[in-house]
Amino acid sequence: MVNWKEQINIDPSIQNGKPIVKHTRITVELILDKLAEGETVDQILVSHPGLTKEAVFAAIAYAADSLKNEITYSIAS
Repeated sequence: MVNWKEQINIDPSIQNGKPIVKHTRITVELILDKLAEGETVDQILVSHPGLTKEAVFAAIAYAADSLKNEITYSIAS
């Protein structure tokens, strides 16, 4: 798995603390939204020349890692 910590930064003073690709203002959320809408990695790179393929994969790895630590509770009805 990609080491997302080398590519992703969280800083409360940038993009309201959302995770971003380091040295950009491009959020992980934006990258994931574009992928979910069916854009390819190559299309994202064309739209955002400051990104690298490694950064896109780091965003995916960050999201996957975040979900691993998520806890779900059931609420009795």
